[in-house]
Amino acid sequence: MSKNTVTQYWLGALTVVFLGLGGFFIVTSAAHPATGKKIPLVDVKFLDRTASRRTYADLVKAGEDLSDYDCYGCHEKGKPPPIRYDADHKIIVPKEHSDVVMGHGSHDRNNLCYNCHNEQNLLTLQVRDGHEVGFDNIPQLCGSCHGPNLRDWEAGAHGRTSGYWNHSLGAADRLSCANCHNPHAPRIPTRESAPAPHSLHGPAGTTTPHESTH
Repeated sequence: MSKNTVTQYWLGALTVVFLGLGGFFIVTSAAHPATGKKIPLVDVKFLDRTASRRTYADLVKAGEDLSDYDCYGCHEKGKPPPIRYDADHKIIVPKEHSDVVMGHGSHDRNNLCYNCHNEQNLLTLQVRDGHEVGFDNIPQLCGSCHGPNLRDWEAGAHGRTSGYWNHSLGAADRLSCANCHNPHAPRIPTRESAPAPHSLHGPAGTTTPHESTH
């Protein structure tokens, strides 16, 4: 038997074997179809980029009503409103500002309005060294006490930045402190965590994310 004949014999045998195995897998798959479990899509609330709070700058940009910031519509100029405390030295919030809930600092230690508001000009804020800033410059106010946070915010490591890191490609939209933190009670409430990513080759009884969309 020649060498070519032997080679053709083995190639033919291997072809028959592979065809047989292919047929076996097809028959087995048809007899025992996989019972896949569809993976639900991620809730759109985890994809929402809308800021949780709107700042003074947002209202100005949108051309909305700013009457809540017209302090002298009620208060008298040149006469700082008095700050009153209860027996436990907790600030008594006037009924006109009943929507304000004080909770700034550990053990409510930062409970003096004039730590941030300018008592001589209620239309501005004042940083720790005493100079005035506008309501549209919240980071500079917060950063006068929270220096490391301001540093990280300016570097893009704190807060949320959307758009382009490479400014030559487009603008970057950086949220302000008050877009996430309530200045009077800045601790962010606990929120539901987004689901963990699914493996493309998950355990038995599951399908891939692509299959779950069909």
